[in-house]
Amino acid sequence: MDVNTVSNGSSSEPQEAMEFDSNEAAYEYYKEYAKSVGFGTAKLSSRRSRASKEFIDAKFSCIRYGNKQQSDDAINPRPSPKIGCKASMHVKRKPNGKWYVHNFVKEHNHELLPSQSHFFRSHRNSDPLKNGNKVRRKAILSTVSKQYGIYQSQSQATGLENYIRNQNDRGRFLTLGEGDAQVLLELFVTMQEENPNFFYSVDLNEEHQLRNVFWIDAKGIDDYKNFNDVVSFDTMYFMNKYKLPLVCFIGVNQHCQPTMLGCALIADETLFTYFWLFQTWFLAMGNRAPDVILTDQSNSIEAAIAAVFPETRHFYNLWNVLEKVSRQLDYLNPWHDTFMAKFNKCIHRSWTEEEFDRRWGKLVNKFNLNEDTLFQSLYQDRKLWAPTFVKNVSLAGLYTSSRSESPNSFIDKYINLETSMREFLEQYKVMMEDLYEEQAKSNFDAWHDTPELKSPSPFEKQVSFVYTHEIFKKFQVEILGASACHVKIDKQDGDSIRCIVKEFESGQEYMVEWDGTQLDICCSCRSFEFKGYLCRHAVVVLQMSGVFNIPSKYVLQRWTNAATSRYPISEKLENVQMKTRRLNDLCRRAIILGEEGSISQESYKIALGAIKDALARCSNVNNSAPNVISKEPGSNLDVNMGINRAEPGIEKSNRNGTVVLKEKVPAQPEVVNIGIDASFHQMELPNARHLQLHNMMPSHLQGVVPTMFHNVASTQFHNVTSAQLQNSHLPH
Repeated sequence: MDVNTVSNGSSSEPQEAMEFDSNEAAYEYYKEYAKSVGFGTAKLSSRRSRASKEFIDAKFSCIRYGNKQQSDDAINPRPSPKIGCKASMHVKRKPNGKWYVHNFVKEHNHELLPSQSHFFRSHRNSDPLKNGNKVRRKAILSTVSKQYGIYQSQSQATGLENYIRNQNDRGRFLTLGEGDAQVLLELFVTMQEENPNFFYSVDLNEEHQLRNVFWIDAKGIDDYKNFNDVVSFDTMYFMNKYKLPLVCFIGVNQHCQPTMLGCALIADETLFTYFWLFQTWFLAMGNRAPDVILTDQSNSIEAAIAAVFPETRHFYNLWNVLEKVSRQLDYLNPWHDTFMAKFNKCIHRSWTEEEFDRRWGKLVNKFNLNEDTLFQSLYQDRKLWAPTFVKNVSLAGLYTSSRSESPNSFIDKYINLETSMREFLEQYKVMMEDLYEEQAKSNFDAWHDTPELKSPSPFEKQVSFVYTHEIFKKFQVEILGASACHVKIDKQDGDSIRCIVKEFESGQEYMVEWDGTQLDICCSCRSFEFKGYLCRHAVVVLQMSGVFNIPSKYVLQRWTNAATSRYPISEKLENVQMKTRRLNDLCRRAIILGEEGSISQESYKIALGAIKDALARCSNVNNSAPNVISKEPGSNLDVNMGINRAEPGIEKSNRNGTVVLKEKVPAQPEVVNIGIDASFHQMELPNARHLQLHNMMPSHLQGVVPTMFHNVASTQFHNVTSAQLQNSHLPH
């Protein structure tokens, strides 16, 4: 049998005596076979002839080929690729120059992953057309979609009656281009088919005209459950008069990758529009508000946030502010560079509020900005955007000086100033699939790759067991940078010290305060607040103070490999490392047990009985441990916290006999499960929200915005024609 090529990007199983033109051709064939089956490959060995010096022998194997670790050996934090797999292909060269399969071992001792083959390093550089990216994207999207429940759809035509009258709201509606309505309907139908839990909401004005549209897929809803600590509300495309009136809710996952938490097309930037949008998003997210929300500077947005999210901390996007300052002060053009240098020094180098106020005063006086309305508003709102005032909060990398550094910028690849709604909706699914694939790749790498340590630092080793790859690499830069910092004690009082840390390369100085009693550390660079991990300045002060383990409060769970765990990690950091090791070891052993237990019905019964017995005994042991309240997704890994395995709202006794109640999960909003061919009506807000809205409003809005909502329209979605939607007018 002579095999020279592999067609259609797949390969049949190698057979002994199969021939190839070269050892490279043999390896390519084995790679294609491995990709179709679901494992990575490596060139294990090769041998040359002593006489001719030509290759005469080669062996290719599964990447998990090699010596298996003994049970008594130390367990790696993440699985080593080598676990004793014997799968391989041995080829030899004939006298005529042809290569043949001398020996082929098919069996593996681990799970094969055909749907994730493209993530293995040996398969990543293949021809993208051969890989079938579109097919792969659909498979990933379909896999994600199957994890979720029922289709949710609703039409909300609610309004704030007095405010609508004051704003002459009858004339406001969403302008649609030719064919846009049909594309919109097709998107919702497709998303329903691919994702049963796809959520959308339509807002109609008093004339039954389409005014605002919001949608979010089930993956976004699920991501929000794990990463609701900070959300960015991006209105750049709407504010900058893009053809597409798009606004988005954006978060970041444990790999520091953007997550899409909702999209909307809006007709205007009135208080009503933002109130409706935030209320709809709040309901879609199970009545759970974010801890922090970042937005553009807008009175309407600020008032709507105060009404819908009264407990949420609100900040402006720093890059929004800096772009606005640079763009709107064109009349300072001759002194623009000088002004921006002093402006940046004021906002980035002011370590105290007094220092900020002093520098701001000098700035506005020197450039005659006392009467400038922009600068007046920025100073009045300084606590909402200036880095000096951002304290006791973690912004997870969403608070950046430029949009290009922000996770929000990923959308810019799919939209420009002239992008129409039709074009964007065609790109929307591609954008979401790209996000899913990037996250799947990062999850895959976290399981199969072990991070490389680059220093003897105990801090680096400590978090290598816990942080995701991306965050570990970022923190590793800080560890290495600490060696280029000089520390000088400025003030000391018992266990509390204040240090000045100077970077040799930049020459900049930073102030670090360390409280050894409370294990509190704070640096004037605000790295922990902005990024969620400690900076090099804090690291070098800890080292100087004789502390060689990062306090657990500064290792945020959202950046760990357990960020999406069903049971939040809330143990000591040392126990976190041990738990990760134990988990990986048990997973390896479970795979081996599954292989042995599936050989016969008798062995299956033995394995199943052992699993049930072990699970019951483990549950009894774990349930006897003291219970504590679960931590929030963005919280740190607190000391002396255990994992609570009780169901929500169920009483459980600890070993002392004390009954411990876990906080019940908030009830999900009541929705009607309907399809495209069913009626969709206004969804009434919960009565409790009705009663609270008046008190939630800022004082200057009370009396202007009533708390009662009215039912404007109910309609048949399948009776709405493209022509009717084209005119942004739904039937009565």
